[in-house]
Formats: sequence, structure tokens, C-alpha cells
Amino acid sequence: MEKIVKPASGWSMLGLAFLLLVGGVASIVLKFSILLGALCIVTAFAVIIPGFIAIEPNTTRVLTLFGKYIGTVKDSGFFFVNPFYTKKKISQRAETLDLAPIKVNDKQGNPIMVGAIVVWKVEDTYSAVFQVERYDTFVHSQSEAALRKMTMAYSYDNFEDAEAEITLRSSAEEVNEMLEQEISERLKLAGINVIEARISHLAYATEIAGAMLQRQQATAIVAARSKIVEGAVGMVEMALEQLSKKQIVNLDDERKAAMVSNLMVVLCGDKNAQPVLNTGTLHQ
Repeated sequence: MEKIVKPASGWSMLGLAFLLLVGGVASIVLKFSILLGALCIVTAFAVIIPGFIAIEPNTTRVLTLFGKYIGTVKDSGFFFVNPFYTKKKISQRAETLDLAPIKVNDKQGNPIMVGAIVVWKVEDTYSAVFQVERYDTFVHSQSEAALRKMTMAYSYDNFEDAEAEITLRSSAEEVNEMLEQEISERLKLAGINVIEARISHLAYATEIAGAMLQRQQATAIVAARSKIVEGAVGMVEMALEQLSKKQIVNLDDERKAAMVSNLMVVLCGDKNAQPVLNTGTLHQ
């Protein structure tokens, strides 16, 4: 468990080290006592100076003594600690992990390329140092594992899974929230706080991208044709109703069928119709 320690200021010990160095050099130069001068210099370099630590904002020092965890210094400044402490620097600044796109099969078994961005920082320095071997490598591997797991649990879109409420393509907010939660659960062991996790790349794999694009185009064409037919039926119905209401012309069932057929061809065709002028009677 993380322990916070408050070390002594290093400025007073820096003054002491300076006095020992000056006194030792002066003692040797003035030949007052070579042994005393050497002792002062050795004390300054071997005992006092190794105990100095300078800590920047959002960085820490994890202190250990002969393998025993002493505590963590989180205050920024210039300090003095036991010179025999081992001082490991741990940054608590936010870092960004950019997971390159990886190939994963979605819920339907379609190969897709998916990548993610994870913003994280060290929260518990004890866990980061002593619970895992290398916490940065641990973050990368567990984030990739969480991304794979989440991708395999959902379909890419609704084309093959029409009843799916959540898909990777259409439910970005929900998917990102679940991805962040999954990564957070995995990184608790290392004392890592996940600030944000979101999918940065999502596409079909190269081998099926062309086929999926054709399927999407076909689906769009069918949907557009359905709207065109729906509108054409309404227009034909309105035309027949207006002709009958205003008694412009009386058509029997056979002529109505022919007129409906011609109007549907004109309205639903993907090319401009070529008009044909009838110079005879209605029945010729």
C-alpha cells in the first residue's frame, strides 16, 4: 500500500555540504590537518550529496532501503533523504497510448481493423512499481487485450445483426464507455487511472472491404428504389383520381392498367423517358 513521506528540506544540508567541502579543502591547503580535511570531503561527497533529490511537479520518488519499501515522496522541490535510500523516479503526468490498428473478428466473425487511444496516468506508485514488472508494458498489453475482447463482443454494424442495439459503428459513445471501463478494471492491479479510452480507427479488413462496400451500396440502392416506388404509386393514384374527378377522360380497366404501367416506367426509370406522340385515337 502506498505511503506518503515528507522529507526534510535539502537547502540546509546543502549549506552543510558546502561548509564541509570548503573546510576540507582549506584544511588540506593550509596543512592544518590533511586527515581531517580528507574526512570532511569524503563525508560531503559520500554521505550528504547522495541524499539530495530534486522533484519536479507531477513526478514522485519511490524510496526503498535494502529492498524494504519506505514510502513515496510526492511533493515537488529540493529535499534531503537518507543517502542509502534507493530513489526510483515515477511520473504521475498523463500519458497517451496510441494502439495501432489490429485485426480482430467481430461478433459475426467478420475481420475488422480496430485501433484505440488510451489516456492514463499512475495513481498508486506502490502498485505501479511492486505489483507489476513494467507498468508501461502492462498498460499496452492489457489495453490491447481489452480492445480485442470488446470488439469480439459486438457486431460491426446492423447489416448482419439487425436486432443488435449496440454496434461498433453506430454506438460510438456506448462502446467507448465500455472500453474505458474494461481497461480500467484490468489496470487496477498496477495502480493506473484511465482518464479516457476511445476507438480511433474502425474499418473492415482489406480482404472483405470491397465486398462489404458493394453490399452497403446495394442496400442503399434498394432503400432509394423503395422510396421512389412509394412516391410513384402515390403520383399515379393522384393522376387517376384527378382524371376521373374532372372527367377529362373515361378509362376502362385495361386502359387504366396501360396508363399505370407507362407512368410507373417513366417515374421509376433511371433514365429519361423518350416521349411517343399518338396521332390516332385513344384506342389506336
